[in-house]
Order: sequence, then structure tokens, then C-alpha cells
Amino acid sequence: MPVHKRVQDLVDAANREIESISAAEALALLERDDTTLVDLRDIRERIREGFVPGSLHAPRGMLEFWVDPDSPYHRDVFATGKRFVFYCASGWRSALATQAVQEMGLAPVCHIDDGFAGWVEAGGPVAKTEDGREPKPAT
Repeated sequence: MPVHKRVQDLVDAANREIESISAAEALALLERDDTTLVDLRDIRERIREGFVPGSLHAPRGMLEFWVDPDSPYHRDVFATGKRFVFYCASGWRSALATQAVQEMGLAPVCHIDDGFAGWVEAGGPVAKTEDGREPKPAT
């Protein structure tokens, strides 16, 4: 069966409807209390390549379930009213995810159009842990 729309077509359509920022612009948001960077990549990508320090890991397959307050999987972090900046490896998954949650009513949202690759290229800090999870703060 032939594909009627290519992934690139879906990403292009999403990018026309959402706010996109560069990794360099996202760097300026890293320390802001009113902003949460959200890593949509698979845990194996976080282990292998690292992640933005302080970012929330929300696997792409669970995002809509975590955002929806009526879902049994809802995560309170998505009800904080903060600005959410989504990222993936290169900006494709994050464009589609940003479009989806924006359609659900989550705001304000945007994505890093050049992804984690752009983050690294822009000199953004990268954290690495053996399990790909953010280290717990010392008590």
C-alpha cells in the first residue's frame, strides 16, 4: 500500500502551526523557572548521547497521556502553566509532539527546530548518567 503523506509532509505542516525556536534560543531559557525543557527521545538515546540538564524525560509514546488531566497516566508537571520547550534528536518528533499537545490545549509550547543535535552544536550543556535519568538532588 502506498503512503499518501510522507513524514516530511507531516513535519512541514506541523511547523506551519507551531512555534519553533533554535537551540541557541533555547539556551537562554535553560535557567528560567517558568520554562521546562522536555526530552521526547527514547531512554536509550538519553543514555547514549546525554540530555539537557534539568530536562523532563517524556517519551514520545506517552506524551499525550501525560498531558491529558483525565488520563490515568497524567503527570502534574503538565498542569503547572509553565512554558514547555520540546526537543528530540533533530526536530521532527518534537514538531509533531508540539502540534499534538497544542491541539490538546497545552500552552505555551514550542520546540527546538534543530533538536538535541543543534543543542550540542550550539555548545549547550549535556548531562550523562548510566541510566539516562536526571540525578536526584542531594538532600
